[in-house]
Amino acid sequence: MSTGTSTEGGGRRRPFWVDAVILALAFGVFVTMVRLGNWQMQRLSWKLDLIEQVETRAFGPPVAAPIKGAAPEYQRVTLQGVFRHDLSLRIKAVTEIGPGSWVMTPIEGAEQTVWVNRGFVPPQMRLDEINRPEGLQEITGLIRSDQPGGTLLEQNLPDRDRWVSADLALMSADRGIEAAGYYIDAAHQGAAADWPRGGMTQLDFRNTHLSYALTWYAMAVLFFGAMAYVIWDRLRAPKERTS
Repeated sequence: MSTGTSTEGGGRRRPFWVDAVILALAFGVFVTMVRLGNWQMQRLSWKLDLIEQVETRAFGPPVAAPIKGAAPEYQRVTLQGVFRHDLSLRIKAVTEIGPGSWVMTPIEGAEQTVWVNRGFVPPQMRLDEINRPEGLQEITGLIRSDQPGGTLLEQNLPDRDRWVSADLALMSADRGIEAAGYYIDAAHQGAAADWPRGGMTQLDFRNTHLSYALTWYAMAVLFFGAMAYVIWDRLRAPKERTS
């Protein structure tokens, strides 16, 4: 004799509501994967627009360095002034040509003072050994934002004159000056072999959104296939047991 909750093979079937809940949860997982893929595609579009804007600013004609207001990152600017080499400091750097430091020197313009990253020098080189242009200079470079707080592993130590990031407020206070809220990565000045080596700004933006989107879409397709197979197998089983 059989009951309404048993099959002819003696196996007990799950109640319908259990299957409905499992199906709803599975559908929710599928929709979530698709939406995550869509979100990554939106991020991809945003990143490509950002890269295009940065490249337009960085490789376009230079504009006068801003006096007030927001300074867009990587804007190519030009500025005239006199370098204060006596206030220079070194910021720890690791570059494609090895470890060393960035030479940061304030330049006094007619309307403001701006910190300038003049370029890279190797660790054994003293600041009095590098190229130090005197008098009125015109520099061209890219605007960079303040980098307060040091790095994840190290902190700026002004009392020891040890610097690991361009914390402009701290640098200016330590050197006793008032400077703009941005600094300039300067293009190389002087002969090609001169130190410091300028123009080493890296315009390399990590963009993995497409691979992430494809991963989510692939997972959604595989999950949908597995879900469809389970449903098909679930519907097929009663027919096989009654045949």
